[in-house]
Amino acid sequence: MGPTATGKTELAVKLAKILGGEIISADSRLVYRDFNIGTAKPDKEEMQGIPHYMIDVVDPCEVYTAGKYKKEAGRLLENISKPVIITGGTGFYIRSLLEGLDIPEIDPDVEFRKAMEKLDKQDLYKKLQECDPVMALKLHYNDTFRIIRALEVQHLIGKPMSEIQSMSEPKYEVLYVGLNAADREFIYNRINQRVIKMVELGLVSECESLIEKYGRTPSLLGTLGYREICEYLDGLCSLDEAIEKIQKNTRNFAKRQLTWFRANKEIHWFNIDEATQEEIISSILQ
Repeated sequence: MGPTATGKTELAVKLAKILGGEIISADSRLVYRDFNIGTAKPDKEEMQGIPHYMIDVVDPCEVYTAGKYKKEAGRLLENISKPVIITGGTGFYIRSLLEGLDIPEIDPDVEFRKAMEKLDKQDLYKKLQECDPVMALKLHYNDTFRIIRALEVQHLIGKPMSEIQSMSEPKYEVLYVGLNAADREFIYNRINQRVIKMVELGLVSECESLIEKYGRTPSLLGTLGYREICEYLDGLCSLDEAIEKIQKNTRNFAKRQLTWFRANKEIHWFNIDEATQEEIISSILQ
């Protein structure tokens, strides 16, 4: 685990090859089909023949919850006999699957969701602060997808989402590995370069194709990169401004990821600007 652009996927593939293992993704954006360039989804060449699970699970027009992830990824864990490497930056998924966070699986209310989608970010966040201040502290006001989900859950069962989440004993023996950098600017530079590469690979045309195929779904507008490109397509900013926004928002997202992961005191942290991948792998194997 670790913030975006720290090389988690590449390291996981190398480890899987050495251990004869398989990989389960813990990324809330990789579950969506056709979210490729904007999510840095690994292609077949990057996978190097290693089985990857929990990627391309649902269409972007569907709602995919952490509860569903826990159920489906948990079923995989029970059935895979080889070493399993779970890799990704969605702390909520990792916590629910491995750390014992229990989340009731509640089907979405489409009409309620549509009504919430008509509100702007500030109004949505204010509603969450009023009805579930504990959850509001955990979510960024830009994370409209999860804010709407929290409001939707409370609407359906009459209790704040923060109250229905509970912790149970973890089921698995886990070695937690975190990737970070001693120099924060090192990661920020990697993020900036990754965004530029995404645009060069066709991020704008991919976003246009997604809109044409699925519409402006909450998953699209709630995903870094696509959200800002939609603003560019609407004429709200230039492409250069959209790129700068993506870079800035991704850097802020990386900070939030680290805050989430640091709550887990079992993580063995490695700095990618101080050690090579080979050195990190050697330490993990030991």
